[in-house]
Amino acid sequence: MTLDELVCRVADKRNFTVLPDYLDFCARFLAFLDGGVQAVIVSKNEPHYRFFQYRQDGHFNVTRPINSRLMYSSADVRVTRRGFLRTLRQARDVPVGDSASRQVICKSIYTIQQSIGAALDALPAGRSNTARKINGDLFERLMLLLVQSLGVDCRSGVVSVPVIVPGVAEFKMSYQHDLILRGAEEVKAIGSVKTSSKDRLDKIFIDKFLYSRLSDTEIPHFAIFLNDVQRKKTKDARVYGVSATFLPGHFKGYTIKLNALDGVYYCDIRPSMRTDPMLSSQIQTIDHFFCTDLWRMLH
Repeated sequence: MTLDELVCRVADKRNFTVLPDYLDFCARFLAFLDGGVQAVIVSKNEPHYRFFQYRQDGHFNVTRPINSRLMYSSADVRVTRRGFLRTLRQARDVPVGDSASRQVICKSIYTIQQSIGAALDALPAGRSNTARKINGDLFERLMLLLVQSLGVDCRSGVVSVPVIVPGVAEFKMSYQHDLILRGAEEVKAIGSVKTSSKDRLDKIFIDKFLYSRLSDTEIPHFAIFLNDVQRKKTKDARVYGVSATFLPGHFKGYTIKLNALDGVYYCDIRPSMRTDPMLSSQIQTIDHFFCTDLWRMLH
């Protein structure tokens, strides 16, 4: 596929309705990267991040930072096309020590979604807001389809929250949620799916707080993020770097003073989330959701 064809496909969300649509697009984009870009730029401050610069067909745009430790290449396309879904279906039985299987889950989800995001980066500058919206919507749909592929009753939509005053449901309030996990016709857990926590972290914590207070229940609330890195502006326009968009102070403050979330998961986890004792106790890589926590929330 040419870049024009890839961009035309990714710009229409109707082309991504089932998992094979995502896998096929990912394979085609990875194939395009082999010789289809003008340059690969290495981040100065975190060299494992790369930026792809398109040629004239992509308006010479530079993509978002891509973590080369997580992004598969076209040589690995068999993993995303076949091995990923096979591994995912067995996720419930994957032990903690099986790092190879867990890496397949993490890297495949990251590669599939970043193929979409990087392709959207080829749109003209005037359509950047549209690109962000499409990217976010397709990530939400991807996570929904992945959970559903495991036989879990999962949907997106509105939850009617009964307002209990006191002990009696006086009326209901409606809330829109990205993922609603159900079991035995009951809501078991509620999830937010975002490409980044930037400008979204507050609402996720507050949603759990309000839901619990209004309904007098303790429904688990979790959050799934793709990453929290962005291109870093430098004085030299020829030099590229990355900066974090995660706000650790806000996260810790909400966790301690408001309420802790029941799970926070990243495809591309930041180093501080591993080394900081409090953050590491609250934040994990996305494989933990599929291998253990999803089933814990349901049962």
